[in-house]
Amino acid sequence: MQLTKDQIRQFEKQGFLIIPEVFTLSEVIELKQVLGVNSDVHAVRQLFKKCPDVWVRLCQHNVFNELLQPLMKDRFAAKSIYFNKPKQANWFVSYHQDVSIGVEQKIEADGFAQWTSKQGQLGVVPPKEILEELITCRIHLDDTDENNGALRVIPGSHQHGILRLNEASTTVDWSSEVCCTVPKGGIMLMKPLLLHASNKSVSSEERAVVHIEFAASEIPMGWLEKYKMN
Repeated sequence: MQLTKDQIRQFEKQGFLIIPEVFTLSEVIELKQVLGVNSDVHAVRQLFKKCPDVWVRLCQHNVFNELLQPLMKDRFAAKSIYFNKPKQANWFVSYHQDVSIGVEQKIEADGFAQWTSKQGQLGVVPPKEILEELITCRIHLDDTDENNGALRVIPGSHQHGILRLNEASTTVDWSSEVCCTVPKGGIMLMKPLLLHASNKSVSSEERAVVHIEFAASEIPMGWLEKYKMN
C-alpha cells in the first residue's frame, strides 16, 4: 500500500488528502493505551518526547511507513501533538494557517519573524519556502465528522503563500469549503498553509488525533523536535 502518483498530485493541488483504514481498530486501541491519556487531557505538546513509545509504534508500523514513503524521503518529524476535543472541553477554531514552528533557541536570521514563547517553548514564523515544504499528518483515533469538530478546509488555498484573512477574502474561493470526514484509523495529510478551521462539537463522541509535522530543511536555530523515520 503506497500513495499513488494521482494521490500525490491531488495532495499537491488541493493541499490535503484523506486515506482511510491505515490503522486497524485494534492498533488504534493499542495507540490509545500507549498514549495513556483520558478525556480530561485535551492537548499534549512535544508528544514524542513525553510519550516516546508512540513514535516507536509509528516507526514500526509497516503500512504507515510504506504509505508515506514517497513523500517522506529525507524528512523528519519536527512537531508532535496529541489533540482531543471531548464534550467537556469544546472549542471553535476560526480559519487560519499553521505558520509557527517550534525551535531550540532564539537566533535572529533573515526571514524568521514574530517570535513567541508559550509554555516555555520558543516559536517563530519561518520563511514561506520552509512552510511550503512542511507536511502535516493527522492520525485519527476516533471517527471524525461534522458533528464532532472535523476540520473544514479551503482546497488549494495553500498555493497563495502566507495569507492575512482580509487578503484571503478576495484571494480564495470560500464556496469550495470541504468538511474532512475521517474514519477511526484513517489519516489526513495536509499542507500547513492550507486554510483550515473546526467547529464546536455537537456530539458526545470524542475527536482525538495525533498531529505530526514533517520537515525537510535544517534551520539556524534548530528544530525543537527532530525524529527521523526508519
